[in-house]
Amino acid sequence: MSAPLRTLFGLHAVTARLRAAPQSIRELYVDARRADGRTRDLLALAAEKSVRAMSVDAQRLDALAGGTVRHQGVVARIDGDSRRSVHFDDLLEDLPADPLLVVLDGVQDPHNLGAILRVADAMGVHAVVAPKDRAVGITATVEKVASGAAETVQYVTVTNLARSLDALKARGVWCIGADESGAGDLFGAKLTGPLAWVMGAEGEGLRRLTRERCDELVRIPMFGVVESVNVSVAAGICLFESRRQRVAAG
Repeated sequence: MSAPLRTLFGLHAVTARLRAAPQSIRELYVDARRADGRTRDLLALAAEKSVRAMSVDAQRLDALAGGTVRHQGVVARIDGDSRRSVHFDDLLEDLPADPLLVVLDGVQDPHNLGAILRVADAMGVHAVVAPKDRAVGITATVEKVASGAAETVQYVTVTNLARSLDALKARGVWCIGADESGAGDLFGAKLTGPLAWVMGAEGEGLRRLTRERCDELVRIPMFGVVESVNVSVAAGICLFESRRQRVAAG
């Protein structure tokens, strides 16, 4: 029995799917009124990949997308089991020499997860690891916000985050928790070599067991009046500094 179809929307997300796995797209709907350049490019790509696009009115698209999201005039129905699945054990076996990973401790906002995947793709992160429970998971909103990065960044779910951190550490991966109580700050941390950034949930931050598993806790120095930034912004800052140090180190 085949898995049910799921919905994907947004120009970037659907374009990425057309490029990566056009065979998984079963239905493609485009706003009949849109004639801008990005929509024309998407239609041209669909034709190139032999995916039929159906012109429909905005009300039909709203209904397909659930009525509460900005779909940008394009909605696709895709195979429900078409997302590339990676098991944590396989991730461990295939780690490159100096992996850069992100471990999320219960991020529940789809906009935050989508933004994290997007910056993870931009900074060359090898995988994002998150718990199966108490976390948002990959949804249509996450895929839209990720602007295609949900198709390119490995998203690995685990049943026990603390045990998974222990397994990473056993493979020589240095686990750094982003925590405002950290003894050191971001600019003093050594961020080359095998590294996993551990980021906490919105509002709650890192849980005690997760914090205790980290090799080091690092705070982001704040130079303005605000005391903190949300988890997706924090991930962007930490990953940029990590990539900067890696490039400088050659």
